[in-house]
Amino acid sequence: MTATQKLLARYVPSMQPGRVEWIGLRPERRQPVLVVDSANAVRDLGLAGDRRCEGSPGSARQVTLINAEHIAAIAALLQRDTIDPALLRRNIVVSGINLQALRYQQIEIGGALLELTAQCHPCSRMETALGSGGTAAMFMHGGLCARIIRSGEIRTGDSVRPILPQASLF
Repeated sequence: MTATQKLLARYVPSMQPGRVEWIGLRPERRQPVLVVDSANAVRDLGLAGDRRCEGSPGSARQVTLINAEHIAAIAALLQRDTIDPALLRRNIVVSGINLQALRYQQIEIGGALLELTAQCHPCSRMETALGSGGTAAMFMHGGLCARIIRSGEIRTGDSVRPILPQASLF
């Protein structure tokens, strides 16, 4: 068990579950995001109906997640009241749980099990979507990418629960 896993196992068990607030699918590159109430997470591929699901199996970027709290921070940095999650082109918006603290760990959402992988850095298209400064505002607030470990249905309102490693006594 790594030092990070030991730390998480010791201090994060009290972490409350989060909640899925929004789900979006990107059927094609540069096309509008389709907002849905539920999506089928397909093991090793992505969300059914999302263009990433058609890609190579095993990619670390099968699903993208972002905290609603980070969207609020991006809006504040851009001096806006709100930002439509579809503009950010992430798949799942969650609230009430710190995804960044769970990087490299697994989370369960509905019937699906995901492994949080890399930071989801903003692309230069955020300047067009959000206006001048959009890319900079998203820096360190862009969310995380994830792989799907177990297929299952994900719905708006589902709990987001961390699956933490068990701490060893030795």
